[in-house]
Order: sequence, then C-alpha cells, then structure tokens
Amino acid sequence: MYAPTTAAGVGVQEKLKAVDIAPIPSRVGQRIRNELIFQSTGGGQPLPPEYRLHITIREALGSTLVKSTGEALSQIYTLDAQFKLIRISDRKVVMEGNSHGRAGFERFQQIYSNVRAREDAENRAARTIADDIRTRLAAALSSNSI
Repeated sequence: MYAPTTAAGVGVQEKLKAVDIAPIPSRVGQRIRNELIFQSTGGGQPLPPEYRLHITIREALGSTLVKSTGEALSQIYTLDAQFKLIRISDRKVVMEGNSHGRAGFERFQQIYSNVRAREDAENRAARTIADDIRTRLAAALSSNSI
C-alpha cells in the first residue's frame, strides 16, 4: 500500500486520481467529499475516471454528562458512512464497506459557542471518515484484484 507503484507498475496515487467521488448530500457530506478529492489529487487535476465512489452517511447526536435538570454538558456527534466503489466500465461493485467517526464536544451557555463546537465535531468526524476510506481505497487499488 505504501509502495509508490502497484504490482502492475501503475502508481497508487495515479489510481486514486482516477476515482470519481459522487456528491454527498449535507454540509458534512460535502466535507467528506472535499477531503477525499484533495487527498486523492493533492489539489491537482483528476484523471479520467475509471471508478466511481458512492457514499451515504447517517448522522446522530448523543448526550453525555446530563445534569439532574436534564441539561447536557457534553455531546457526542456520530457519523456513519457506507461506501461502494464501482468500476465504470462494467458497473461492477468492486469494493464496499462501512466507516465510522465519532467526536465529542462540550456544551456552553452561549449559542454561538454551541454551534461552533458542534461544527468542529462534525468536521473532525468527517476527516476521520475520509482518512479511513482513502486508506482502504489505496489498499484495494494497490492490489491487482480490482
């Protein structure tokens, strides 16, 4: 996976550039997509797509450290993603999996602080998902099995 080329002599980074990432609804979905695009292309131009990556996400929010009054002092943002890598030439699903990201954040008296803290937690969870999916794609694409 960490080698600069696959067994066929093609660079793993070049294979990642040939993965088209489908749009993902919501702000967090767009964050995951942007992270994956940047990690795959390094900010450069993608190659003509050989594969298409479809990702669906599910978000949840849980409270921890609840006071006797019912007020939560902290929360955990949970992000679950299901993904499928489809070879464009024959529309065959060549890889699929699940990825999970969790990020905790504190609750404050100020509304803006709460909004910002949650947004930061969403960004951290999205980055975790993107890193995991990219690593798994690189491992799969580095082998000649797909």
